[in-house]
Amino acid sequence: VCAGVCAAICAQAGIAQAKSIAAAPAIEPALRLNLIRRSLYRLTIGTMPFVRKSHSWKLRTRELALGGRTLVMGVLNVTPDSFSDGGQYLAPEKAIAHALKMLEEGADILDIGGESTRPGKRAPLTPEAEQERVLGVIEGILAAQPEAVISIDTFHAETARAAVATGAEIVNDVSGFLWDAGMAAACAELGCGVVLMHARGKPAEWASLPPLAANEVVPLVKRELAERAEAALVAGVARERIVLDPGFGFGKIGDENYALLAGFSELQELGFPLLAGASRKSFLLRALAECNSKEPGAKARLYATIAAHTAAIVSGASVVRVHDVRAAVEAAAIADAILRG
Repeated sequence: VCAGVCAAICAQAGIAQAKSIAAAPAIEPALRLNLIRRSLYRLTIGTMPFVRKSHSWKLRTRELALGGRTLVMGVLNVTPDSFSDGGQYLAPEKAIAHALKMLEEGADILDIGGESTRPGKRAPLTPEAEQERVLGVIEGILAAQPEAVISIDTFHAETARAAVATGAEIVNDVSGFLWDAGMAAACAELGCGVVLMHARGKPAEWASLPPLAANEVVPLVKRELAERAEAALVAGVARERIVLDPGFGFGKIGDENYALLAGFSELQELGFPLLAGASRKSFLLRALAECNSKEPGAKARLYATIAAHTAAIVSGASVVRVHDVRAAVEAAAIADAILRG
Protein backbone atom coordinates (compact mmCIF):
# COMPACT_ATOMS: atom_id res chain seq x y z
CA VAL A 1 0.00 0.00 0.00
CA CYS A 2 2.81 2.38 0.92
CA ALA A 3 4.61 1.70 -2.36
CA GLY A 4 1.36 2.28 -4.27
CA VAL A 5 0.72 5.62 -2.55
CA CYS A 6 4.25 6.78 -3.28
CA ALA A 7 3.96 5.69 -6.90
CA ALA A 8 0.71 7.66 -7.22
CA ILE A 9 2.41 10.73 -5.76
CA CYS A 10 5.26 10.33 -8.20
CA ALA A 11 2.93 9.90 -11.19
CA GLN A 12 0.81 12.91 -10.24
CA ALA A 13 3.50 15.37 -9.28
CA GLY A 14 6.81 13.93 -10.41
CA ILE A 15 8.27 14.00 -6.90
CA ALA A 16 11.62 12.25 -7.02
CA GLN A 17 11.65 11.74 -3.28
CA ALA A 18 8.38 9.78 -3.37
CA LYS A 19 9.84 7.50 -6.03
CA SER A 20 12.88 6.82 -3.90
CA ILE A 21 10.68 5.99 -0.91
CA ALA A 22 8.73 3.44 -2.93
CA ALA A 23 11.93 1.82 -4.19
CA ALA A 24 13.57 1.44 -0.77
CA PRO A 25 12.12 -1.63 0.97
CA ALA A 26 14.74 -1.42 3.73
CA ILE A 27 13.10 1.68 5.20
CA GLU A 28 11.40 0.95 8.50
CA PRO A 29 7.57 1.02 8.04
CA ALA A 30 7.01 3.80 10.58
CA LEU A 31 9.64 5.99 8.94
CA ARG A 32 8.27 5.17 5.50
CA LEU A 33 4.80 6.31 6.61
CA ASN A 34 6.20 9.55 8.02
CA LEU A 35 8.00 10.29 4.75
CA ILE A 36 4.81 9.62 2.81
CA ARG A 37 2.92 12.04 5.04
CA ARG A 38 5.52 14.74 4.40
CA SER A 39 5.34 14.17 0.65
CA LEU A 40 1.55 14.35 0.75
CA TYR A 41 1.73 17.56 2.76
CA ARG A 42 3.97 19.19 0.18
CA LEU A 43 1.72 17.96 -2.61
CA THR A 44 -1.63 18.92 -1.11
CA ILE A 45 -0.76 21.96 1.00
CA GLY A 46 2.73 23.21 0.46
CA THR A 47 2.36 23.47 -3.31
CA MET A 48 -1.33 24.31 -3.74
CA PRO A 49 -1.77 27.53 -5.76
CA PHE A 50 -3.83 29.49 -3.22
CA VAL A 51 -3.56 32.88 -4.86
CA ARG A 52 -6.12 35.68 -5.01
CA LYS A 53 -5.44 38.91 -6.84
CA SER A 54 -6.11 42.30 -5.26
CA HIS A 55 -8.45 44.84 -6.83
CA SER A 56 -10.17 48.11 -6.01
CA TRP A 57 -13.89 47.99 -6.83
CA LYS A 58 -15.24 51.43 -7.70
CA LEU A 59 -18.88 51.92 -6.76
CA ARG A 60 -21.14 54.92 -7.18
CA THR A 61 -19.80 56.98 -4.25
CA ARG A 62 -16.99 54.86 -2.75
CA GLU A 63 -14.45 52.12 -3.35
CA LEU A 64 -14.13 48.67 -1.82
CA ALA A 65 -10.76 46.93 -1.43
CA LEU A 66 -10.95 43.37 -2.74
CA GLY A 67 -8.48 40.56 -2.25
CA GLY A 68 -7.21 41.19 1.26
CA ARG A 69 -10.41 40.09 3.02
CA THR A 70 -13.37 38.28 1.51
CA LEU A 71 -16.44 40.50 1.39
CA VAL A 72 -19.77 38.96 2.34
CA MET A 73 -22.85 39.96 0.36
CA GLY A 74 -26.07 39.20 2.22
CA VAL A 75 -29.08 38.09 0.17
CA LEU A 76 -32.40 39.85 0.71
CA ASN A 77 -35.22 38.46 -1.43
CA VAL A 78 -38.25 40.74 -1.34
CA THR A 79 -40.26 38.18 -3.27
CA PRO A 80 -43.10 35.71 -2.74
CA ASP A 81 -41.45 32.89 -4.71
CA SER A 82 -37.65 32.74 -4.35
CA PHE A 83 -36.33 29.18 -4.04
CA SER A 84 -34.90 29.59 -0.55
CA ASP A 85 -36.91 32.12 1.42
CA GLY A 86 -39.70 33.31 -0.88
CA GLY A 87 -42.35 35.26 1.00
CA GLN A 88 -40.44 35.46 4.26
CA TYR A 89 -39.35 39.07 3.69
CA LEU A 90 -42.00 40.33 1.30
CA ALA A 91 -43.35 42.77 3.90
CA PRO A 92 -41.11 45.88 3.90
CA GLU A 93 -40.76 46.04 7.68
CA LYS A 94 -39.61 42.40 7.81
CA ALA A 95 -37.20 42.95 4.93
CA ILE A 96 -35.66 46.01 6.59
CA ALA A 97 -35.33 44.23 9.93
CA HIS A 98 -33.61 41.27 8.29
CA ALA A 99 -31.26 43.56 6.38
CA LEU A 100 -30.21 45.33 9.58
CA LYS A 101 -29.66 41.95 11.24
CA MET A 102 -27.37 40.88 8.39
CA LEU A 103 -25.38 44.09 8.79
CA GLU A 104 -24.99 43.35 12.51
CA GLU A 105 -23.75 39.86 11.63
CA GLY A 106 -21.01 41.31 9.43
CA ALA A 107 -22.44 41.70 5.92
CA ASP A 108 -20.37 44.10 3.83
CA ILE A 109 -22.99 44.43 1.09
CA LEU A 110 -26.75 43.85 0.97
CA ASP A 111 -28.08 42.46 -2.31
CA ILE A 112 -31.77 43.26 -2.65
CA GLY A 113 -33.92 41.56 -5.27
CA GLY A 114 -37.60 41.86 -6.10
CA GLU A 115 -37.95 39.17 -8.78
CA SER A 116 -37.23 35.46 -8.51
CA THR A 117 -35.26 33.74 -11.29
CA ARG A 118 -36.09 30.19 -10.20
CA PRO A 119 -37.34 27.97 -13.04
CA GLY A 120 -41.10 27.56 -13.36
CA LYS A 121 -44.10 29.01 -15.10
CA ARG A 122 -45.29 32.37 -13.82
CA ALA A 123 -46.17 35.74 -15.22
CA PRO A 124 -43.13 37.98 -15.76
CA LEU A 125 -42.80 40.79 -13.25
CA THR A 126 -42.95 44.32 -14.61
CA PRO A 127 -40.20 46.76 -13.66
CA GLU A 128 -42.84 48.89 -11.93
CA ALA A 129 -43.95 45.99 -9.72
CA GLU A 130 -40.32 45.11 -8.99
CA GLN A 131 -39.60 48.68 -7.93
CA GLU A 132 -42.66 48.73 -5.70
CA ARG A 133 -41.15 45.83 -3.77
CA VAL A 134 -37.57 47.06 -3.41
CA LEU A 135 -37.36 50.87 -3.37
CA GLY A 136 -39.05 51.37 -0.01
CA VAL A 137 -36.82 48.69 1.49
CA ILE A 138 -33.70 50.43 0.22
CA GLU A 139 -34.96 53.72 1.67
CA GLY A 140 -35.67 52.09 5.04
CA ILE A 141 -32.26 50.43 5.29
CA LEU A 142 -30.40 53.63 4.43
CA ALA A 143 -32.50 55.64 6.86
CA ALA A 144 -31.35 53.31 9.65
CA GLN A 145 -27.79 52.70 8.34
CA PRO A 146 -26.76 55.49 5.94
CA GLU A 147 -23.35 53.92 5.23
CA ALA A 148 -24.77 50.54 4.19
CA VAL A 149 -23.62 49.35 0.77
CA ILE A 150 -26.69 48.35 -1.24
CA SER A 151 -26.72 46.23 -4.36
CA ILE A 152 -29.84 45.89 -6.50
CA ASP A 153 -30.36 42.43 -7.97
CA THR A 154 -32.17 43.15 -11.24
CA PHE A 155 -31.93 42.67 -14.99
CA HIS A 156 -34.25 45.61 -15.72
CA ALA A 157 -32.56 48.91 -16.65
CA GLU A 158 -35.51 50.91 -15.31
CA THR A 159 -35.22 49.27 -11.91
CA ALA A 160 -31.46 49.75 -11.89
CA ARG A 161 -31.89 53.47 -12.49
CA ALA A 162 -34.56 53.82 -9.82
CA ALA A 163 -32.60 51.83 -7.24
CA VAL A 164 -29.39 53.78 -7.79
CA ALA A 165 -31.35 57.03 -7.51
CA THR A 166 -32.64 55.73 -4.17
CA GLY A 167 -29.12 55.00 -2.93
CA ALA A 168 -27.92 51.67 -4.34
CA GLU A 169 -24.20 51.49 -5.12
CA ILE A 170 -24.14 48.30 -7.22
CA VAL A 171 -26.24 46.72 -9.96
CA ASN A 172 -26.11 42.91 -9.88
CA ASP A 173 -27.41 41.63 -13.22
CA VAL A 174 -27.85 37.85 -13.41
CA SER A 175 -28.00 38.05 -17.20
CA GLY A 176 -24.73 39.92 -17.65
CA PHE A 177 -26.57 42.73 -19.50
CA LEU A 178 -28.23 40.30 -21.95
CA TRP A 179 -31.90 40.42 -20.95
CA ASP A 180 -32.42 44.18 -21.21
CA ALA A 181 -30.79 45.98 -24.12
CA GLY A 182 -30.67 49.21 -22.13
CA MET A 183 -28.86 47.88 -19.06
CA ALA A 184 -25.25 48.35 -20.20
CA ALA A 185 -25.81 51.99 -21.17
CA ALA A 186 -27.74 52.62 -17.95
CA CYS A 187 -24.92 51.31 -15.76
CA ALA A 188 -22.33 53.25 -17.71
CA GLU A 189 -24.34 56.41 -17.20
CA LEU A 190 -25.02 55.72 -13.52
CA GLY A 191 -21.35 55.18 -12.69
CA CYS A 192 -22.19 52.39 -10.25
CA GLY A 193 -20.44 49.13 -9.47
CA VAL A 194 -21.70 46.18 -11.49
CA VAL A 195 -21.77 42.41 -11.11
CA LEU A 196 -21.97 40.60 -14.43
CA MET A 197 -23.18 37.05 -13.96
CA HIS A 198 -23.00 34.22 -16.46
CA ALA A 199 -26.31 32.56 -17.22
CA ARG A 200 -26.57 29.76 -19.74
CA GLY A 201 -29.91 30.61 -21.30
CA LYS A 202 -33.01 31.75 -19.45
CA PRO A 203 -34.65 29.89 -16.53
CA ALA A 204 -37.41 28.42 -18.72
CA GLU A 205 -34.73 26.88 -20.97
CA TRP A 206 -32.52 25.27 -18.34
CA ALA A 207 -34.32 21.92 -18.18
CA SER A 208 -33.88 21.40 -21.93
CA LEU A 209 -30.25 22.47 -22.27
CA PRO A 210 -27.86 19.82 -23.60
CA PRO A 211 -25.47 18.58 -20.90
CA LEU A 212 -21.88 19.77 -20.78
CA ALA A 213 -18.89 17.50 -20.31
CA ALA A 214 -16.80 18.36 -17.27
CA ASN A 215 -14.00 19.75 -19.41
CA GLU A 216 -16.41 22.00 -21.32
CA VAL A 217 -17.84 23.96 -18.39
CA VAL A 218 -15.03 26.32 -17.43
CA PRO A 219 -13.99 27.17 -21.03
CA LEU A 220 -17.61 28.01 -21.88
CA VAL A 221 -18.16 30.19 -18.81
CA LYS A 222 -14.77 31.84 -19.19
CA ARG A 223 -15.33 32.68 -22.86
CA GLU A 224 -18.84 34.03 -22.37
CA LEU A 225 -17.91 36.04 -19.27
CA ALA A 226 -15.10 37.61 -21.28
CA GLU A 227 -17.67 38.53 -23.95
CA ARG A 228 -20.00 40.09 -21.37
CA ALA A 229 -17.16 42.08 -19.80
CA GLU A 230 -16.05 43.33 -23.21
CA ALA A 231 -19.60 44.39 -24.05
CA ALA A 232 -19.78 46.33 -20.79
CA LEU A 233 -16.48 48.06 -21.49
CA VAL A 234 -17.59 48.99 -25.01
CA ALA A 235 -20.80 50.46 -23.55
CA GLY A 236 -18.73 52.71 -21.30
CA VAL A 237 -18.64 50.84 -17.98
CA ALA A 238 -15.19 51.39 -16.48
CA ARG A 239 -13.11 48.25 -15.91
CA GLU A 240 -12.63 49.02 -12.22
CA ARG A 241 -16.41 48.95 -11.69
CA ILE A 242 -16.84 45.34 -12.88
CA VAL A 243 -17.00 42.13 -10.86
CA LEU A 244 -17.69 38.79 -12.57
CA ASP A 245 -19.85 35.94 -11.27
CA PRO A 246 -19.75 32.51 -13.01
CA GLY A 247 -23.38 31.88 -12.06
CA PHE A 248 -23.57 28.62 -10.13
CA GLY A 249 -26.86 26.91 -10.93
CA PHE A 250 -27.80 29.33 -13.72
CA GLY A 251 -27.98 26.92 -16.62
CA LYS A 252 -25.35 24.62 -15.13
CA ILE A 253 -26.97 21.32 -14.27
CA GLY A 254 -25.96 19.09 -11.37
CA ASP A 255 -22.30 18.12 -11.44
CA GLU A 256 -21.51 20.78 -14.03
CA ASN A 257 -21.39 23.13 -11.04
CA TYR A 258 -18.66 21.05 -9.40
CA ALA A 259 -16.61 21.22 -12.57
CA LEU A 260 -17.06 24.99 -12.45
CA LEU A 261 -16.04 25.12 -8.80
CA ALA A 262 -13.00 22.91 -9.42
CA GLY A 263 -11.83 25.23 -12.19
CA PHE A 264 -12.80 28.48 -10.47
CA SER A 265 -9.20 29.68 -10.21
CA GLU A 266 -8.92 29.77 -14.02
CA LEU A 267 -11.45 32.60 -14.09
CA GLN A 268 -8.90 34.89 -12.46
CA GLU A 269 -7.16 34.95 -15.84
CA LEU A 270 -9.95 37.24 -17.05
CA GLY A 271 -8.44 40.01 -14.92
CA PHE A 272 -11.56 40.99 -12.97
CA PRO A 273 -12.57 40.40 -9.33
CA LEU A 274 -14.75 37.32 -8.85
CA LEU A 275 -17.94 36.69 -6.89
CA ALA A 276 -19.21 33.24 -5.91
CA GLY A 277 -22.88 32.61 -5.18
CA ALA A 278 -23.45 28.95 -4.30
CA SER A 279 -25.57 29.60 -1.23
CA ARG A 280 -28.26 26.91 -0.73
CA LYS A 281 -28.13 25.98 -4.43
CA SER A 282 -29.76 22.71 -5.47
CA PHE A 283 -26.59 21.24 -6.98
CA LEU A 284 -25.31 20.76 -3.42
CA LEU A 285 -27.97 18.10 -2.86
CA ARG A 286 -26.36 15.38 -4.95
CA ALA A 287 -23.23 15.28 -2.84
CA LEU A 288 -25.30 15.48 0.34
CA ALA A 289 -27.49 12.54 -0.66
CA GLU A 290 -24.88 10.04 0.53
CA CYS A 291 -24.93 11.36 4.08
CA ASN A 292 -28.64 12.19 4.53
CA SER A 293 -31.61 9.87 4.77
CA LYS A 294 -33.85 12.54 3.27
CA GLU A 295 -33.28 15.47 0.97
CA PRO A 296 -32.17 18.57 2.92
CA GLY A 297 -34.37 21.63 2.47
CA ALA A 298 -32.86 24.88 1.25
CA LYS A 299 -32.16 26.14 4.76
CA ALA A 300 -30.46 22.85 5.72
CA ARG A 301 -27.67 23.34 3.20
CA LEU A 302 -25.58 25.65 5.39
CA TYR A 303 -22.56 23.37 5.85
CA ALA A 304 -22.55 22.46 2.17
CA THR A 305 -22.68 26.16 1.28
CA ILE A 306 -19.73 26.89 3.58
CA ALA A 307 -17.69 24.11 1.95
CA ALA A 308 -18.44 25.36 -1.56
CA HIS A 309 -17.67 28.97 -0.72
CA THR A 310 -14.45 28.10 1.10
CA ALA A 311 -13.29 26.27 -2.03
CA ALA A 312 -14.21 29.32 -4.13
CA ILE A 313 -12.40 31.74 -1.82
CA VAL A 314 -9.11 29.84 -1.85
CA SER A 315 -9.50 29.65 -5.64
CA GLY A 316 -9.81 33.43 -5.98
CA ALA A 317 -13.31 34.63 -5.06
CA SER A 318 -13.22 38.10 -3.49
CA VAL A 319 -16.95 38.23 -2.68
CA VAL A 320 -19.40 35.53 -1.59
CA ARG A 321 -23.16 35.99 -1.86
CA VAL A 322 -24.92 34.24 1.01
CA HIS A 323 -28.15 33.78 2.94
CA ASP A 324 -26.47 32.91 6.26
CA VAL A 325 -24.20 35.85 6.96
CA ARG A 326 -22.58 35.05 10.31
CA ALA A 327 -21.52 31.57 9.27
CA ALA A 328 -20.13 32.95 6.02
CA VAL A 329 -18.14 35.65 7.80
CA GLU A 330 -16.48 33.08 10.06
CA ALA A 331 -15.77 30.64 7.23
CA ALA A 332 -14.33 33.43 5.09
CA ALA A 333 -12.01 34.46 7.94
CA ILE A 334 -10.51 30.96 7.97
CA ALA A 335 -10.22 30.84 4.17
CA ASP A 336 -8.55 34.26 4.21
CA ALA A 337 -6.04 33.02 6.79
CA ILE A 338 -5.20 30.12 4.48
CA LEU A 339 -4.61 32.55 1.63
CA ARG A 340 -2.30 34.64 3.81
CA GLY A 341 -0.47 31.55 5.08
